[in-house]
Amino acid sequence: MRAIRNFIRKYGWAYAFILPSMTTFIVFTLIPVVWAFIISFQKYSLVRGGQWVDPIYANYVTAFTMLNGIFVTAIRNTLFYTVFTVTTNILVGLILASLIQPLSHRWRTFFRAAYYLPAVTSAIIIGMTWAYIFNGQWGFANYLLRLFGFAPLRWLSDPDIALGSVTLSAMLTIPATAVVLYSAAMNGIPNEFYEAAEIDGANALQRWWYITVPLIKSTTLYLVVLYTIASFEVFERIYVMVPSGVANSTQTIVTQIYNNGFKDFDFGVASAQAFVLFVMIATVAVFQFRALQSDVEY
Repeated sequence: MRAIRNFIRKYGWAYAFILPSMTTFIVFTLIPVVWAFIISFQKYSLVRGGQWVDPIYANYVTAFTMLNGIFVTAIRNTLFYTVFTVTTNILVGLILASLIQPLSHRWRTFFRAAYYLPAVTSAIIIGMTWAYIFNGQWGFANYLLRLFGFAPLRWLSDPDIALGSVTLSAMLTIPATAVVLYSAAMNGIPNEFYEAAEIDGANALQRWWYITVPLIKSTTLYLVVLYTIASFEVFERIYVMVPSGVANSTQTIVTQIYNNGFKDFDFGVASAQAFVLFVMIATVAVFQFRALQSDVEY
């Protein structure tokens, strides 16, 4: 008891301050996640409650085999979207941050704000904007094609290119977070490193490749993980731009979870698919940490 009293006397106020946040996390995040995991092994009804399925992993089998394996197609589409969008976001963010870095403090601040401003726009608005751009009849994309003598495309209604069109819209959106974080990371690199390299005869490209890129590796890791999670969970852009799914050609993991959980009310299968997504994200994150982890200090 004396040890408990000493602990409370020493750390009580600290735990009191974090108690509201921890309570919110437990009630609105931890408990729902645990409950969803339990539901993934049940045939769940909002009226009758849950009943355990037999065998216990039946919902996971159903998740992969229902509707001629549409969930497998959704996983493949999600991976396609993730690879292209994450790669583009990292490269574009790194290049833009590098281009504004030599500017004065005032201009760097201006460009950071300008690049980040679209990030506060609703994802629904961005999706609607791109849907208008890719409209098959009067969209801006087909206007440009006609201007240069090409035939118009059915960007969002052709199953062969619908997913590519949605992916292209994400690739052409400025990665605001990457630009801001990369710019901040570059500001933290001591100028002495660049001065020493310049004295040794390194040109600007060599200084960027051998000094800047390695020393912001921790920021790259954070951004890769962040963008990977966001890409695996893509939903708003898909749902707004191609709500019909275009013969399932644009189905992703989260759209499948939404369809099963909130349209078909098959909460067991939807929960199973959600945990498959969790395992996928966790596995990819582990590989990313191992590949990009850095112990560089400066």
